[in-house]
Amino acid sequence: MEKIKIGITQGDINGIGYELIIKTLLDNRILDFCTPIVYGSAKVLAYHRKVLNVTNFSLNNVKSIDDINPKRGNVINCTDEEIRVELGKSTSEGGNAAFTALECAITDLKANKIDVLLTAPINKDNIQSDKFKFPGHTEYLQEKFDSKDVLMLLVSDTLRVGVVTGHIPVAKISEAITQEAIIEKLRILNKSLIQDFSIRKPKIAVLGLNPHAGDNGVIGSEELDIIIPAIEQARNENIMAIGPYPADGLFGSSTFMKFDAILAMYHDQGLAPFKALAFDSGVNFTAGLPIIRTSPAHGTAYDITGQNIADINSFKQALYLAIDVYKNRKENIELNKNSL
Repeated sequence: MEKIKIGITQGDINGIGYELIIKTLLDNRILDFCTPIVYGSAKVLAYHRKVLNVTNFSLNNVKSIDDINPKRGNVINCTDEEIRVELGKSTSEGGNAAFTALECAITDLKANKIDVLLTAPINKDNIQSDKFKFPGHTEYLQEKFDSKDVLMLLVSDTLRVGVVTGHIPVAKISEAITQEAIIEKLRILNKSLIQDFSIRKPKIAVLGLNPHAGDNGVIGSEELDIIIPAIEQARNENIMAIGPYPADGLFGSSTFMKFDAILAMYHDQGLAPFKALAFDSGVNFTAGLPIIRTSPAHGTAYDITGQNIADINSFKQALYLAIDVYKNRKENIELNKNSL
């Protein structure tokens, strides 16, 4: 069986990233189907391991991807050996270390030396610099891989939620909701459901922007003027998009269970109910990229860093999803070849 090389970025060194990495990789069964490669610092890893009082854990310490041991977990040193860890604090040093590790992983990903990318949480403020001027991983990866558009997709066993607008101020949401934006996100979502999740004929629920999906124009006109025409255009492109649905009704009545995915209009409209329903097991997946990237659906959790109480389920599910998507993409490529 092929062992998938999974690159794992350390994220913010003062957050729970290393606790998630250590606890997840303590399960040696993971080595049966993948080779984990942590991009970060052996010194910082050792510091967190000591704080967590984990004694029976080690990774193979290497200088580059070419030196890894495929039968073990590995850590590539990307950051300065004198780096200072300050648990639970946002520091510029922590941001720089997160960015450096991310850059190292992207270099190897572009060179096809790793197969998938799993990113531990970053602090979106302290990582900002002349080289990183993005609201988050999603936008950074979009530029790095020259993708016309991407989709933030939150995934659990029972729910997949994408968003038309991501990390933008609430005051700018309405002007960003255009027919073109919606149809492009629907195209990405539909393609991802087919190639990444092996769903043959995806069924997508589209949410309205206004309360009660506008109540036929009484509470706003975006549904009538923008969202419904976008849905009709999607249907003309053989995308099974249905709606617009009021967000509260769709999630409150469990109607969402009838769909393969939901397209929300803005960040909190989709992510708030998703995290209420699947916070511990949810995964952030970037659809629309030529590469595979997943992340846990939570942040750095400074408030619990170093206390050995972080829940690893979301991180572990992100690892499993990256591997599943990798396999699904390969199978779909083979199926398409055989059908020609």
